[in-house]
Amino acid sequence: MIDRRTLTKTLLFGSMQLRAQPPARLVPWMYMIFPLEQWLTDQDRTLDAWEAGGVRGIVIGPLRFWDGPPSFDFTYRRAGAVIQTFAPDAAIYRKHGVDAPANVRLDAVKEKQLQSLMDKIARRGWEIMLFGPGHYGRLKPGAGDTFGATALAAGVEDTMRAFPQAAGVIIDGAGEHHYELAFHHGGDLFEIRDHHRAIYTKLGFDIARMERGMDHLRTRFHSLAPSLVRFHQTGGMLGGLSLFDLNEDALYWLRMRQESTLRNMAAVRKAFDGLPRKTKLGTIPRSAAWSVLTTQDYQKTHHFFDYIYPKHYYWHRGFDGMYGTVARWVATLHEWNPSLTEEDCFQVVKLLFGIDLPGVKTLADMENGFPDEFFDKVVFHETRRALDATGDPNKVIAWVSTGRNPHAGDPMPANDLRRILVASHKAGLKRFIFHPDVNLGAAEWKVISSLCGKEWKEDPNGYWPPDTPKPDTWNGGRKPPVK
Repeated sequence: MIDRRTLTKTLLFGSMQLRAQPPARLVPWMYMIFPLEQWLTDQDRTLDAWEAGGVRGIVIGPLRFWDGPPSFDFTYRRAGAVIQTFAPDAAIYRKHGVDAPANVRLDAVKEKQLQSLMDKIARRGWEIMLFGPGHYGRLKPGAGDTFGATALAAGVEDTMRAFPQAAGVIIDGAGEHHYELAFHHGGDLFEIRDHHRAIYTKLGFDIARMERGMDHLRTRFHSLAPSLVRFHQTGGMLGGLSLFDLNEDALYWLRMRQESTLRNMAAVRKAFDGLPRKTKLGTIPRSAAWSVLTTQDYQKTHHFFDYIYPKHYYWHRGFDGMYGTVARWVATLHEWNPSLTEEDCFQVVKLLFGIDLPGVKTLADMENGFPDEFFDKVVFHETRRALDATGDPNKVIAWVSTGRNPHAGDPMPANDLRRILVASHKAGLKRFIFHPDVNLGAAEWKVISSLCGKEWKEDPNGYWPPDTPKPDTWNGGRKPPVK
């Protein structure tokens, strides 16, 4: 029987409580990231351990083997040569009106190992998504395929033929535009890059007007006085319009960036819907706070996809992490406007993106790590925004990473991983995928298994996460005495 106090709480706060109720346990997926060779051996023991720890899904890719050192180079100019994971079927590419890939290198032994791995995963009933297709079609000269959707569809159809165990394909950052204020990760906000210019031209956009709007906003970002910021920083939308002096040309620039992404995604969705086999489409957008500026507005784009994998990236420095990106915005604004304090610059970022970092008023504060309030507020609400935007918790699978590779950010300890997962779960998240650095470490697996399944027993004679050396590594070859 429900007592009066419980009944009152249910009547007053029932809808809020229902919305905030998380599933019994988070369900993890694992990302088998490049280089694929690291996943091809010890398959059964790895999959058995992961299953006990709660894993029920896998992402594999990029789909290529590597003839060279099995490690990341942040410049992406790695020593070695690409070896493809399967031979293309030329007939599929001809059907789509594109050329098949040429000069394909293969490795029959590794192909067999990869197929065996896929079969074992599929027999467990786990869902498999592929990180991009293994091949792309090559557009013929003069082809009218503005976004390369036909070339992509040909490659996806060929890939799904080669890997019937898979449910679909993930496109990383579909339609993304740059959102860094400083020149970083190969670009900056206030530029129109050549490949975007070509797309805008084909779409009939007024590029001259876009450039006027972009230049107007750039000029404004160089002209922020303390009195202006402090007057408008709490002024909401209308205060922001005045602070940033968003005129019609600037709004046109922002709208056309968004429009190009919507047309891009629509073309890709149409191409996927025309494939002979039902193929799920996923994308990995930036966190909700950035999504409007990157043109990946979840509200406007989620219906193009079967899954969205919001990037739960929070590290400092490197690229793509929330702390690092905010720090670069603040540092750049301060450089452009020396009369502003760092606290003023943080307020500009807050007004523009809604990001309010607990305990942070200066750049030096960001070296103190992440307080509990960051996870309780920022991570919780970033997760909640993704769930609210889609209206379907089964569609949202957070893409979680805390390591250096391949983003070069400050490594976040295992306790930060735990706090990300706990806060996301409280927000209503059902599933996440863990993106390892480059492979899984003991501390990370301890956290994931304890939260999501049977807690891992640290037995060096059983499964041991490869990124952490086993305890007997330092024994000089000696074995412990038999007792």
